[in-house]
Parts: sequence; C-alpha cells; structure tokens
Amino acid sequence: MVARQEISAWRPKVAGVVEVFHAHFTEHAYPMHVHDAWTLLIVDDGAVRYDLDRHEHGTPGDTVSLLPPQVPHNGSPATPHGFRKRVIYLDMSVLDAGLIGPAVDGPDLVDPVLRQRVGQLHTALAVRGDELEAESRLALIGERLRGHLGPRALSRTEAGADRGVAGRLRELLDARLVEGVGLEEAARTVHADPTHLVRAFSGAFGIAPHQYLMSRRVDRARRLLLDGRPAGEVAAATGFYDQSHLTRHFKRVVGTTPGRYAATPVREPVSSAWRAPTWPVP
Repeated sequence: MVARQEISAWRPKVAGVVEVFHAHFTEHAYPMHVHDAWTLLIVDDGAVRYDLDRHEHGTPGDTVSLLPPQVPHNGSPATPHGFRKRVIYLDMSVLDAGLIGPAVDGPDLVDPVLRQRVGQLHTALAVRGDELEAESRLALIGERLRGHLGPRALSRTEAGADRGVAGRLRELLDARLVEGVGLEEAARTVHADPTHLVRAFSGAFGIAPHQYLMSRRVDRARRLLLDGRPAGEVAAATGFYDQSHLTRHFKRVVGTTPGRYAATPVREPVSSAWRAPTWPVP
C-alpha cells in the first residue's frame, strides 16, 4: 500500500478550543510525545493503538478517547489501511487538572451519545458564524466528560430548568439578533453557569439557544428577501457570516435556498369567487 496522509488543521474562534485537527494516515506512527492541552479524539475509519502511562489502549470507531495534558503517549495504525481521525484540543478551562488522574485510568469512553455530540461539534466548528452552536455543544460535552471522570452532585441552581434564566437569555438573544452573543458572555450577563444556561433554555422553550437564534435570523431574512433585497445584502443584515452561511441555515429551516424562495411566484386563490364565511354576531 502506498503511504498516504491527508491533514487539515485550524483554530476556531471558540473559547476553550485550542485547535481542530483532521487527519488520514495509512502508515504514520507517532513517537512518544506530550500536549499541553486535552486531546479529544474520535476515529471515523480504522483504529489507533497507543500507549498511555505504560498501558496499551485502542480507539475503535464507537469510542471517544480523552488523553490528558502532559502525559506522554504515542500512536500508530491498528488496521492495515490506517486510520482517519478527528481531534479537538481543549484547554484547561473546559476540563481542569483535577481530572487528569481519572483520564489516565480510563481514557477510552464507550458512550454513543458523547460520540454523536463530538461529531456534531466538529461540524459546527467547521463553519464560521456558528460559534454559539459550537460553544453550546462544547458545554454539554464538557459536562458529560466530567460525569465520566468524576460524577458530582448538581447544585441547587443546576437542578432544574430555570425559566427566569431562560427568559433572560431569550431577551438577550432577541436584542443581539444581528451581532450575536457568545455563550460565556451570555452566561455572565444573565448570571448563570454556561452549561446550565443551555439546559435551562432548552428545557424551557424546547429549542437550543443557537437554534433559536438561527431560526429568528432566518425568519427576518425571509421578510427581507420578499421585500426584494439581494441574498448577500440580507445575509449581512440578519447576522450571518456570509451568503453561504445564510443559505445553509435557510435551506435547513425553510427547505429551499434564499434565491428560490425569493423567486417563488405569488399564487392566486383557486377560485376568485370564494369569500370568507361570515358569522352572526351574538
């Protein structure tokens, strides 16, 4: 087999994320090395074997691996065709140093929900303008990782969906519809823990904060498109990063592109003789 490697790496504007790294290796073997950040790893194809603290581990496709900072590890393909992986490096604001010991003892987590959420986070991190979604997903991932590494009792504030907190966040999102707001800033503004804020809002309104914000933006974009304004101008006026960002969310919500939506002809009633029924006034 010819040795192959495909690599992409970037640093998104999301608090807590140091780097995103995607790679496909057929033969590359990492020597022993360390990172100064947490390594959150999923493997989409093949498998990786690695040594951590003198113990051998592996990463099949249904596993989420969390390698702690400053602990030496290596890595090499465990299948003949190599491996394809996605990695997010997280700083200590997401997971503190007190969790390093438990992570060394059990770095490979078989958790389908966590695996799905990490994949969704990668998708959000790949799109500029979706930072609030990425921050929200990262908050829930951090909470689940902490649950695996060291369950703790929930505080009274975190125990339920606080409609007052959720209402204040909705007011903030409505006021900052175009410019947006990051999760950390929102949490400081409404005086709530970021993870609890996401859960409270979702519990109160049945929709995640980032979904609410994007749906409100799409709703405003529909009105402007029907006013005859071009899609590029509408994107800037409604808080989207660019026209492609608008198109992505518009199609997800409305089921068609902004261009096709604006070009839809107005339909006349089936029968011009139809009249709305009248009712006697009591």
